[in-house]
This record gives sequence, structure tokens and C-alpha cells, in this order.
Amino acid sequence: MSLETYKPGSYPNLPPPLGTVGVSGWVRNNLFSSISNSLLTILSVTLLYYLIFGIVDWFLLDAVFDANSKIECRKINDGACWAVVSRRIGQFVYGFYPEAERWRIDITFYAMFFAFAPLLYPDVPKRKYLLWFSGIYPILAYLFINGGYFGLTKIEYSLFGGFMLTVIIGVTGIVCSLPIGILLALGRQSKLTVVRTLCVCFIEFMRGVPLITLLFVASSMLNYFMPPGTNFSILVRVIIMFTFFSAAYIAEVIRGGIQAIPKGQYEAADALGLNYWQKTRFITLPQAMKISIPGIVNTFIGLYKDTTLVVVIGLLDPLGIARASLADTKWNGLSIEVYIFVALFFFVSCLAMSRYSLWLENKLNTDHK
Repeated sequence: MSLETYKPGSYPNLPPPLGTVGVSGWVRNNLFSSISNSLLTILSVTLLYYLIFGIVDWFLLDAVFDANSKIECRKINDGACWAVVSRRIGQFVYGFYPEAERWRIDITFYAMFFAFAPLLYPDVPKRKYLLWFSGIYPILAYLFINGGYFGLTKIEYSLFGGFMLTVIIGVTGIVCSLPIGILLALGRQSKLTVVRTLCVCFIEFMRGVPLITLLFVASSMLNYFMPPGTNFSILVRVIIMFTFFSAAYIAEVIRGGIQAIPKGQYEAADALGLNYWQKTRFITLPQAMKISIPGIVNTFIGLYKDTTLVVVIGLLDPLGIARASLADTKWNGLSIEVYIFVALFFFVSCLAMSRYSLWLENKLNTDHK
């Protein structure tokens, strides 16, 4: 066909050459595009092969899940001795909470998901009714866990421990620190000198003092600052310190979000005749919270992991239970298994918070793509 008679579309489109698209094309372009890349790929695959299969063998295939001691574990197989966890799983989860009363912890834990559902997912069915349950859940949780009411046995705080203690401190600190942090952020931006000064002093003090120092203060000195006759349990004092410490960091995160709002938003609010609280509720605070989601969740994750510091003041969190388990001569020397188990718990919990943060960011994203 000559150029004069050629018309676009006269010939069908030919498929791309074999090996340039699809999985084979990706592998060729990214893993074997040159001699050096090919050598690195082969080396990496070899190392991963030995590493992954070695871990799987030790972690699962050669592991021992039921034994009475470390010596018995080693007689059965040479993999991980998970018997130290399975034999003490009750202590890892509930601490020294009485076994006959642990059903109260289970009910409270599962009910927590129903209480948080309408707060975390606005589209959840029956949200209006669930919000009522969310409002009364803290009271119900306190009554169930603490007891002393409606025929429930009173449980001393000294018996709390394990993952239960971590969840109680972490969730309570997260829930309480967010509204306090919002108020501190607004107070630091306030034009009232007294309010601004108090908020700045509080924030700077909490951010400038190590958390472990605050925990020692909570365990030994906090009652001295209370009215005569006031006596808070050690757990309540620790939760107060965790809440205040986290609130100071959240206040700074939210303040950064407020400062990132364009000036035109304030001018538009003033043009509509909105007062300060209307402007804050409908204009500035929602946008600041949206901008600050990554920082807020990052602070929450840090708070949740920092709950392990309570072991220094005598509370048996999962690390405290782990140390107590390793002190037993039957399980002495199994620190790797114990600490991996605790690490997996924190990893799963923090990963869930991180994934929710990403979901919420995407849901609230209004940028044009």
C-alpha cells in the first residue's frame, strides 16, 4: 500500500512482543534487567528461602505447644517452646483476675466493639441506638470489671494484669486524651492571656518530662496533691498520667492542623457572621481534625505501646507477666518465645489502628483526582 492510499486503521494493532508485558514482563524488567540485577535477585531469593523456611520450621513445624517444662520441650523437639505461653495464657490475658470472674472481662471486651462501632464507622446500621449504648458503656465497663455492685464480686486493682491491663490503660487513655487535647489546642490559640498561659504551661511541662517520671509521681506523690481523704488506686492514677501525657502531644498535633487551614476559611466564616464557637465547630476544627489524623493516630499508637512502662511501678502488664513466667525455673531461658508472643500482640493491635487511620483518611479525602 502506497503512502497515498494509506488510511489510519487500515492495519490491525499487533500484540506487544512476548515477555514484555504481564508477570513475565515485570519480572524481566525489574528483576533480570541486567547481569548485576540478576545476580542480586538470585542472591536475595536464596537468602529469603533459607530465612523464611528456617523461621517457619522453628516457629511452627518443629515447635512444641504442650509440655510441662523447657527440658520436656527440648526432649520433644528443638523448635520454639510455645508451651510456656499455652500453660500461662490465662495470666497473659487476664493477669491474676479470678478465673471464676473472667467472663466479666470477656463480655466487656466484646461489648467494646459495639460501643466503638458508631463512633468509628458513621455508616454502621442502627447507629442512633448504638450511640446510646456508647454513652453508657464506660459505666457498664467499670461496673463489670471492678465489681462491688449488683451482686458482682469486688476485684482489687492489684489483680489486674496482662493484656487486659494494657487494653484498659490504652483505650481509656486514648478516649480521654482526645477531647482534652482538643481543648488544650484551642486554649493555646485563645486570645485570653490566662487561658493561653495555662495551656502552654501544661503542654510544655507534659512534653518536657519523661513519661516514666510521671508514672513514678503517679505511684508515690499524686495523692499529696489531692484533697484530704482522697485516695485513688494506683491504676486510676496511672490512667490519669497517661491521659494528660498523651493529651499534650495531641494538642500540638491539632494545633498544627489548625494553623494549616487557609486564611480564606476564617474570612469566609467571618463573612457568614459566625461567632467563635460556631466557627470552631463547623469550620476550623473539622478541617484541623482531618489534617491531623495521621499525627493523632501516631500519638495513640505511641501511647498504647508506652503502657509497658507500668511494669516499673509494680503493675504486671504483659511484660511483667513475661518476666514472672521466665522467673519460674521450669521455663527459665525461653525469653525469645515469650517476648515474640508479646510483640505479636502489640503488632496486631497497632496495625489495626494504622489500617483504620488509612481507611479514614481515604474516606474523608475530598481532593479531586
